[in-house]
Amino acid sequence: MNDVSSSPATPAQGGAYRLDLPRFLAVLLGGALFGFGLAASTMIQPQVVLSFLRWQDFGLVLVMGGGVVLTALAYALLPRWRQAPLLGGNFERHASAWNRDTVIGSALFGIGWGLCGVCPGPAIAGLGAGSWDLLWALAGIFAGAWWQGRQASTN
Repeated sequence: MNDVSSSPATPAQGGAYRLDLPRFLAVLLGGALFGFGLAASTMIQPQVVLSFLRWQDFGLVLVMGGGVVLTALAYALLPRWRQAPLLGGNFERHASAWNRDTVIGSALFGIGWGLCGVCPGPAIAGLGAGSWDLLWALAGIFAGAWWQGRQASTN
């Protein structure tokens, strides 16, 4: 029914996006740009993030606030300026489910972020900068993702 190669369904509709070459290159470019941004803003340095979480350095508020404002503007304005996304498909809203699992997962994410000083994006970008200690954080992140997927498949 939801064959990836022929279905126009999106993940929100139970389908999947095709990852053809233009989409793959867009994802690669977006990931590289995101990684460079994280490195330039020093978010890949756990000591910087931990000083932010201890209320000692509020520089990351500017970084996160800038990202939120830019994303909000893009989500609000791009559907008005364009009929469809550059790589095809339709603009659509993503349905979010807030439940007990979301709250527990968010709390665990925050605790892990506070313990190691990085979240997934900066951890991966930090590996590119030679911070091999972040492999421990990534191991925990992947273990948590595996566990969540396992729990979701049994429910």
